Amino acid sequence: MTTSPIILAGSARVAPGRSALILAALIAIATLALFGGARYALLLAIGLGFGITLEGLRFGFAGPWRAMILRREPAGVLAQLLAIALVSIVAIPLLATHPGELTGAQAPIGFAMVGGAFVFGAAMQVVLGCGSGTLVNAGSGNPIGLLALPFFAIGSFAGAYGLIWWTNLGALPILTLRGTTGLTITLVALALTAALFFTLGKPGSRRLPARYLVAAVVLAGLAIANLVVAGQPWGVVYGLGLWVAKGASAMGADLSGSAFWAAPGSVTRVQQSLLTDYTSLTNIGLIAGAFGVASWRRGGLSQSLPRYPARAWVATIIAGLLLGYSSRLAFGCNVGAFFSGISTGSLHGWVWFIAAFAGAFVGIRLRPILGLEART
Repeated sequence: MTTSPIILAGSARVAPGRSALILAALIAIATLALFGGARYALLLAIGLGFGITLEGLRFGFAGPWRAMILRREPAGVLAQLLAIALVSIVAIPLLATHPGELTGAQAPIGFAMVGGAFVFGAAMQVVLGCGSGTLVNAGSGNPIGLLALPFFAIGSFAGAYGLIWWTNLGALPILTLRGTTGLTITLVALALTAALFFTLGKPGSRRLPARYLVAAVVLAGLAIANLVVAGQPWGVVYGLGLWVAKGASAMGADLSGSAFWAAPGSVTRVQQSLLTDYTSLTNIGLIAGAFGVASWRRGGLSQSLPRYPARAWVATIIAGLLLGYSSRLAFGCNVGAFFSGISTGSLHGWVWFIAAFAGAFVGIRLRPILGLEART
């Protein structure tokens, strides 16, 4: 039985290796506060919190969808909806009262967005990780996550490169639920969605485990903190593409051919340090937090390499690329589009959820065909 890292943290004695993990995290936060500023240090700490929560409580987005589709176990999805509701109760009113300081995860609904969400839903089931899940899996030493992550980043960069062309295929204006009315509609829609999943769920599997309740509340608190500190909601995908854009630029690549990467805001971020980019900081913290929990549990990262056929590893690379590319077209992953989109009142979050959930059915069916279920 795995001992809770929360319990271990409160023990009278902490192993030297675990003390080093805590000290390293505190030094990193303090150093960034000293040389970068309090806001950046807080965002790194929030990112660490995301990673510790997701890995420590074994909570995510792709896994619960899979559990619902394969076994009609709705608890994980219900916990996700609860977390979104908790964030929306705070975020939607804040956005209404601080329009110049805070921005929501708002995006237009279009052909590329819907298609991208569908492909993302399929790809995340192939690698068993969404945006945050892939970061957590990589941080905890999962071989599939480690392989998929760099290709996810490359795909995100490539998707952003041609994003404007895709959106020009046709899209509605940005549609947002605002103020008290918007909050009411959002909460009612979340309650109806939860009721649907509860009804479809298998009897005996509908109750939320304590760890899911804790994860939902903690993630909601961290997401609200992210919105207040960064002025924008929790996101993942942009930061990954930015890492590749910075690398390409450092090697002399000309990004002026992309309307996205040539935009003034993107040019500034490419030129600045990663430690001043909000999404990059939370991504780094997320990976580090997952690494810390995995190391704390096992005394080091020791996951063995699964014996998959060659086609499974090729499929992982392709799925990683598709995760990045499709999430850019869909204006986010489970975090940026589904979680943050709905909780800040963007209707594209709801459309994303429907399209990605439909894609998840396809991804689940593809896994055995690709050899990803055939461990020996």
